[in-house]
Amino acid sequence: MSPIAIDTISNSSSMADGIAPPAVTKKSYKIASIPADGIGPEVIEAGIAVLKAIAKKSGGKFTLDFEHFDWSSEVYKKTGSYVPKNHLEILRQFDAILFGAVGAPDVPDHISLWGLRLAICQPLQQYANVRRTRILPGVTSPLSNCKQGQLDWVIVRENSEGEYAGQGGRSHAGYDHEVATEVSIFTRVGVRRIARFAFQLAQSRPRKLLTYVTKSNAQRNGMVMWDEVMNEVAHDFPDVTVDHMLVDAMTVRMVLHPESLDTIVATNLHADILSDLAAALSGSIGIAPTANLDPSRKNPSMFEPIHGSAFDITGLGISNPVATFWTASEMLDWLGEHDAARELMRAVEKVCERGMTTRDLGGDKTTKEVTAAVVEEILKD
Repeated sequence: MSPIAIDTISNSSSMADGIAPPAVTKKSYKIASIPADGIGPEVIEAGIAVLKAIAKKSGGKFTLDFEHFDWSSEVYKKTGSYVPKNHLEILRQFDAILFGAVGAPDVPDHISLWGLRLAICQPLQQYANVRRTRILPGVTSPLSNCKQGQLDWVIVRENSEGEYAGQGGRSHAGYDHEVATEVSIFTRVGVRRIARFAFQLAQSRPRKLLTYVTKSNAQRNGMVMWDEVMNEVAHDFPDVTVDHMLVDAMTVRMVLHPESLDTIVATNLHADILSDLAAALSGSIGIAPTANLDPSRKNPSMFEPIHGSAFDITGLGISNPVATFWTASEMLDWLGEHDAARELMRAVEKVCERGMTTRDLGGDKTTKEVTAAVVEEILKD
């Protein structure tokens, strides 16, 4: 597992341009826990259990202090708001944020997304959304010819602007001539900083291969600027091999030639969709992690499983906690606890390899059984 927190960055690097400074490790980390909706509380409880086990295994090298925040759709329905007015001030006191899932059947999705998740990511400048994908031991990909190691990707999603900039509006509502606009906003500084971050991440991985994805044949302004900026930044990373794909063709390549890809960078919308496809190709969306990073480290970063609130299985005790475990490993890695991050993922892989999996992966284990197995694996001498 290549660490996100790369410790070989020159102190003279421009942090505003997407270069992540190395982590400064601590004896104790303050973690804000936001379980939120659906299966979120179940998987966050499981994630905290394994994180406490890994901290114990460290022998006192570091501790994790969790504080829980009941910011959820239930709170929204009672108060009209997901978060208090000073939620950013509260979160800035923490080293990292562990997030469950947001969304409820009786709350419109655009209300819940903008009311909680985006109300954290965007103002805290978590502009780099990093989603790792690979086939874990014991997990079968729906790609029949995909062997272990052939699908091992990192998808970098621009997380602050683009198609999810929130710009637009509606007029003449309810009339036949009603007009609705959804404006994508791409800035040179925004594209450049995510490009530099993606190149840096590709540079840290053995293959040093970066594929950038746009739709510049049809979207001739913002996407063309994306292409131009990517090629400009490429000159600063001569050791990284770069190629370009249109987003529709990229879906085909992901399915037919997964071994040809390594690090991928795309816009907010495109990478959102491609990373869900990637998770499915690796076996289940229930195993996929997400890191919402502020590479400058001026604000806490937020870590969450890709899967949603999954109300259809909420309370049944069968939700897959692996995505949250992997997410927890990413959080430790970002905090600079690389050995602990690797140890946590080693334990997860061992448990998966033994067939201790939930229903979505073809197993019959409960959330608590998988969690207990990982904790036991971590605490082995």
